[in-house]
Amino acid sequence: MVNYNGELHLEDTKFLNHRNRGLRYGDALFESIRVIQNKIIFWEDHYLRLMASMRILRMEIPMDFTMEHLEAEILKTMEAGNLDNARVRLSVFRKDGGLYRPDTREVSYIIETELLESTFFVLDESDYEIELFKDFYVNADLLSTLKTNNRMINIVGSIFAEENGYQNCLLLNGSKKVVEALNGNLFMVQGNNITTPPINDGCLNGIVRKKLIEIIQKHEEFTLREVSISPFDLQKADELFITNAIIGIRPISKYRKKEFDFAVAKKLIGRLNTIARLELPN
Repeated sequence: MVNYNGELHLEDTKFLNHRNRGLRYGDALFESIRVIQNKIIFWEDHYLRLMASMRILRMEIPMDFTMEHLEAEILKTMEAGNLDNARVRLSVFRKDGGLYRPDTREVSYIIETELLESTFFVLDESDYEIELFKDFYVNADLLSTLKTNNRMINIVGSIFAEENGYQNCLLLNGSKKVVEALNGNLFMVQGNNITTPPINDGCLNGIVRKKLIEIIQKHEEFTLREVSISPFDLQKADELFITNAIIGIRPISKYRKKEFDFAVAKKLIGRLNTIARLELPN
């Protein structure tokens, strides 16, 4: 089922047209959300990020766009699809009209749901080789930190990875610093130090990135650093892993000739699942 502005439709229903601003100009935002046992995981963080992003893009936030209202609409859509655990995409886009300058700042939304087999985050330890994607670069600015529909570099990078037998690629900014993976934030482990690129390098302001930073800062064994990562640093690392709201943590097994361990990722995914469980009702 698909929820369009509160109305439920079958997935093959045609309810958008060629004037949609998300299609025409990428004038849209989205949140990828994990729902477990009909509870939206890290929902407050997703909601606050969405509201902040809408303000930055000068979208008009409807009066009924409360956390409670959108939560109810997500759960209504899941119930209609008979789902308890799901990957949810909440898309918000400006209403039709105008060229680059919109006729209105009012928004519409779509909620899509897809079955998730695993209840909590599961660490996938299968082979996962990466490479740098250097055809295009991420801008180190505020727009790059938002989860907008402008994902062309991620699309072309994904095609490059497929053509060359890689499972993922890392993106660089104009200063040739490593920013993130195609589908999530990057963390690098060197001894007891865990490093992730700072937001001002242009990386996505990820929800699980935020949660892991909080976890690591409370972990007596590790020191968290938000500093720039160069491509040369990658081969000195003990571990590399990717994070996003759906997979949680995805270890990288190989970058060029360097192979990596998963020990720290195993420790952290346990703690990530612990705080995810705290979101569930007793």
